[in-house]
Amino acid sequence: MTNRLFAPDPGAAPLPRMIAAQTALEARLLMRNGEQVLLTVVIPTGILALFSLLPILDLGQGRRVDFLTPGVIALAVLSTAFTSQAIATGFERRYGVLKRLAATPLPRWGLLVAKTATVLLVELGQIALLSAVAFALGWSPHGSPFAVLALLIAGTAAFSGLALLMAGTLRAEMTLAAANLVFLMLLVGGGVIVPLDKFPEPARAVLGLLPISALSDGLRDVLQHGAGLPVGDLGILLVWAVLAGGAAAATFRWE
Repeated sequence: MTNRLFAPDPGAAPLPRMIAAQTALEARLLMRNGEQVLLTVVIPTGILALFSLLPILDLGQGRRVDFLTPGVIALAVLSTAFTSQAIATGFERRYGVLKRLAATPLPRWGLLVAKTATVLLVELGQIALLSAVAFALGWSPHGSPFAVLALLIAGTAAFSGLALLMAGTLRAEMTLAAANLVFLMLLVGGGVIVPLDKFPEPARAVLGLLPISALSDGLRDVLQHGAGLPVGDLGILLVWAVLAGGAAAATFRWE
């Protein structure tokens, strides 16, 4: 008597398929959330268009859009990799989503890979949209795309580490309030729309060490001034990425 195969055959899907499915789910959930869409799409695009067209602030010499675009790209990375990820992960932890996902065949590191991939996908969409708006406003970028890519990857790693550190240690409501407050503070004091040289010298020295300032200034050096890889700014971002990522790994609570 021949053996017969019965379908369906229960078992876990291949790991790449699980990660891809989780990435797609994370992206759909993110874009369905009105607050996250506001943070990741509407606010950066609105700031770029508004401050490029209207002389509200003194941005120094050069065209306004050339100064603003690198800073707004940095703001978009902040909004996705830090603010949105911290809030979403904090509430997933509160409602037991992470605990349940940890019990599935998808390994925990696979979940983190899926979240990272989601952040990168959203950032690609943000940068494409902001670049299209900036080009329509007369933006003329310079510099090496490899330097820009290195800064964006380092910035994403730094902000993701900070997001997971916050979401893994604070209550969800505190994460929501703190993440939005940090976003607003860095929008004003991170060199995004207000040049750091407008601040007093003591404050400028401190603000220049923030990851948003390093990312904004680094992108501005490359895209506006055509400089090579800004090693100093890249170094600041890598230090933040290592410290925040290590602290998050040591303190993150899944429930």
